Amino acid sequence: MAVNLDKPDRWKEDIAQSVDMYNDWFMKFAPKAFRDTRIQTTKDVEATLRSTGNLTNIQPETIRKHPEILPTLRMSTCPPLAADRLIGLAGVSSNIVKRIELEKKLPSCMAATIIDTELAKIATIIERMADPDIFVWLARKNPPPSEMEIHRAASIVADRLCGAVANPIIRNAQEKRQLAAVKAWLEARDYKQLPGGDGTRFDVMPPGTFSFRMNVPVKLEGGIQSVNIPIDAIIQPKTTKKGDFPIFFEAKSAGDFTNTNKRRKEEAMKMAQLRNTYGNKVQFNLFLCGYFDSGYLGYEAAEGIDWVWEHRIDDLANFGL
Repeated sequence: MAVNLDKPDRWKEDIAQSVDMYNDWFMKFAPKAFRDTRIQTTKDVEATLRSTGNLTNIQPETIRKHPEILPTLRMSTCPPLAADRLIGLAGVSSNIVKRIELEKKLPSCMAATIIDTELAKIATIIERMADPDIFVWLARKNPPPSEMEIHRAASIVADRLCGAVANPIIRNAQEKRQLAAVKAWLEARDYKQLPGGDGTRFDVMPPGTFSFRMNVPVKLEGGIQSVNIPIDAIIQPKTTKKGDFPIFFEAKSAGDFTNTNKRRKEEAMKMAQLRNTYGNKVQFNLFLCGYFDSGYLGYEAAEGIDWVWEHRIDDLANFGL
């Protein structure tokens, strides 16, 4: 039975209420989420400065041991360097830089001597282009930088790093809050959360249980290979009979209408993969808060994807929960 996808007469009012709820949360809590991340990032930048002699002695070995510092080094130059610009300036393999940026590790198939040669080229560019207005001690021989100077410089670089990923920071904070709301709603109805990593598969969850961020294997096109896709919330109703599937929910939030329409195919792709693997018994739904317009909702409805608005969270009960 459809819950919201077949009721377009309610969409306009729900969209307005959802936008209001998201904006209220954003004004109250987004600044704190950003500040908390910036505080931790500042500490990470300070650690990077200590390990590189405050940008005066960047060794290949340091980057090899701690490849996660590369974004910090890129944001320490004037102007800050995009990964592709660094590759071009240093004349290094795109494979090594992109592997570090995406996976925070070095290519395993590359010889250590070649890696160190490439990292030395990167270090040379960073030291040469380090921003003298931020790292004021670079223009003088003595005295060494004070703790205040190091902290100030680290704060500026942290702002650059956080500014580049502001949207993911806010989105992650909102997702945590959404899942906390689902958890509170379920536990108020005596549902039990399964501990993470206990090995329970989604298709053998006991009735009256739920789990967050559980992997579900799906077959790729052709049906030969399979991959795991993470599902935000998997709930096994109390009335489950043997062979029944749990209900899947994906937590979605958005701070503007443009991005939701860019991302709407993601859910449709997940739904297609799940149904191709498990058939029409799959119930894949959305838990929405924010800017989701009629175009987005119509697209998802056409794919057979239903949803619950966070401002009307009690609609979860209409899924048999």
